[in-house]
Amino acid sequence: MHATGGATGIAPKSRRKVGPYTLITALDDPHTKVPVPERRYIARTFDGQHTVLLSLPQPGRDPQSFLAEVEASRYLLGPCAAPATAVAGPGEPAWYAVPYIPVLPLPTALAVHGGPLPEHSVRALGAALADTLAILHGQGLTFAGVSPAAILLAADGPRLSCYGAVRAAAPDGTARSGLPGLETGSLPPEQASGGRPRPLGDVYALGATLAYAATGYTMPEREEIPAALRAVIGRCLSRDPEVRPQLAEIITELRADAVSVGASGWLPGRVIAALAHQSAAVLSAEIPVEAPPTAPTSPVPHPHPN
Repeated sequence: MHATGGATGIAPKSRRKVGPYTLITALDDPHTKVPVPERRYIARTFDGQHTVLLSLPQPGRDPQSFLAEVEASRYLLGPCAAPATAVAGPGEPAWYAVPYIPVLPLPTALAVHGGPLPEHSVRALGAALADTLAILHGQGLTFAGVSPAAILLAADGPRLSCYGAVRAAAPDGTARSGLPGLETGSLPPEQASGGRPRPLGDVYALGATLAYAATGYTMPEREEIPAALRAVIGRCLSRDPEVRPQLAEIITELRADAVSVGASGWLPGRVIAALAHQSAAVLSAEIPVEAPPTAPTSPVPHPHPN
C-alpha cells in the first residue's frame, strides 16, 4: 500500500512497531522506481493521539551518520524545512519523526497527475524551495540531499525531507556515484566524486529536481525542458559550480508571473484529490490503541517488627 491510496493495506495485527509508533502505511510508491534516501512511513503513536511521518535509514547505511544528520536538521529554518521533532533514543534502532500532514513525494505526484507538472506548478515549487535553501545557506548549512524523492508536496506548499542524505551516504573523499538511495541525476558532479557538499551543489540539485518536475527526468535533453524554464534550469545544471546562478536570481526568474505555493490551482487537481484521499484513509486507519508502557516499580519493603 502506498501514499496514493488508502492506509488499510496492512492488517492491524501485523502492523510493525518502531519506537513509540505503529506503522500505518509506506509513504513512497515503489512503482515510480525513483531512488529514495530513507524508508518513510506514515505512523501513529500507541495511544492514537499523534500521527507522524517516520523515517528510517536504508539498509546498509551507518545509523550513526543518519542520526547525526537528523540531529542537525532540528535547527533548520525556512517555510519548506521539515526539521525532526522526535528522534530515536539511546540503544534504539535509528528513526526520526516529523508531524504528519498529507503529502505526496514528487515522483508519486507525477504518477498521480499522469506526467510532468504544469509550468506554473514548477515555477511555484522552485521559488519556494529556493527561498528555503537561501535561508539554510544563511544559517551556514548545506542541505546536501535535494532530489525528486526528497520533495514532499502538500496543499500549502512543498517540504524538503532527507536532510544530509549525501553526507550520510558516504564520508567526504569517498565516491558517492551509484550508491543506493541517491538519485544520480540530482547528485552534483563534485559531490558524486566525493567532494564536500557546498551551497552551489544545492543549486545543481535544485535544477535537476525542477527538470524532473517539468519533464519526468533529472537529466533531460535541453529541448525537453519548457522553453520558459530552459535557461534557468540549464544554468543550475552547469558542471562548473561557479557558473551556477545564485538562489536570489533563481527566485526572481521563477516568480515572474508565477502562482505562489498554497494559492488555489498551484497543484493539479488530481494531486490535490490524492492528498485528500490520503488524509481520509489515514484518519480512518484501524490502529489498536495501546496503553503506554509503565515503568517498573520497586517492591515496597515491609517494616520490620520492633
